Amino acid sequence: MSILNSIKHLIFRRYRNKEIERHKLNYLFWECTLRCNLSCLHCGSDCLKNSEQKDMPVDDFVKVLDDIKSSGTANNLTICITGGEPLLRRDLEQAGIEIRKRGFRWGIVTNGLILSQERFYSLINAGMTSMSFSLDGFEPQHNHLRQNEQSFQKVMSAIKLAVDFSKNGNFVFDVITCVNKYNFDSLRDFRKFLINNGIKHWRIFSIFPEGRAGKNFNDLSISSLQYRGLMDFIAETRSQFGNQIHLNYSCEGYLGKYELKVRDFFFFCRAGINIASVMCDGNVTGCLSVRANDFIQGNVYQRSFSSIWNNGYQIMRQRNWAKIGKCASCKVWNKCLGNGLHLREGLHSEVARCNYQELNNS
Repeated sequence: MSILNSIKHLIFRRYRNKEIERHKLNYLFWECTLRCNLSCLHCGSDCLKNSEQKDMPVDDFVKVLDDIKSSGTANNLTICITGGEPLLRRDLEQAGIEIRKRGFRWGIVTNGLILSQERFYSLINAGMTSMSFSLDGFEPQHNHLRQNEQSFQKVMSAIKLAVDFSKNGNFVFDVITCVNKYNFDSLRDFRKFLINNGIKHWRIFSIFPEGRAGKNFNDLSISSLQYRGLMDFIAETRSQFGNQIHLNYSCEGYLGKYELKVRDFFFFCRAGINIASVMCDGNVTGCLSVRANDFIQGNVYQRSFSSIWNNGYQIMRQRNWAKIGKCASCKVWNKCLGNGLHLREGLHSEVARCNYQELNNS
């Protein structure tokens, strides 16, 4: 590692320590439903068409927002409404209006399957300022992963609505792609396709073994050699096509020499530090991928969110407990702190996947 990069890492670690100390909430996920109209092979939460868990009422979530606002837990807050598939709820507009009344921004993550033009503008009129669409390659690859033969055409129609409206300048959207063995070889052609369709922001993540994805992990995941190839592809896209499309790799894992080459920031798992989630049943965790019981910090039906945020989350803010197994003797521990929490089954489990090790073993 160069002296310059060493200095950058040192500055970043000081910044990270200050962020952990302040733990100012600035991003809140609301898992508004566990119902979904797809059965994606890589689903991390194993959502179903008919979930036994009832949707959280808007009024209950509004109480969380009021608590956050009155307690000063967050001022400059973005709410991301997700699921399941949030568009299955007919009251998202009501939720959005209440979010905007309290001075917060909001957006949604959607598979786009049922997003009509009418619904899109209804959400915009309710104050929605951002959207994220799941698009996992060309039609055969995307539909295979989503297990629905109409999925690709539907999401492309939804994305076109966002492309056209984003030209107004007050709305942002991105496309999220799950890279797997079925779409890996077509990434360069797919990049050209995205650019030609007016998509300016792109995020890539890789399969991790949780939920339904855990059952399909061996069938979907790319090899270590392909994983290194993925990092090279992202670095190439950022350096050669950055003026046409801005690509970031997900926040998963410390990546060694690829840090800052494949995303805008050094690896930093912000779950419980700047990011929290209210789950469909009222449980509170870090990001919604951190679902293990050990990481549930409380429930908004039993305690106020602000109390949970201010008095809980210590296991997410102090991670020495994670220095076990392969992490115990790792030479890059101070740069990684044990990878993302979503890759641990609990407080006493080893990390399920080490990105740094995978890159160095390929």
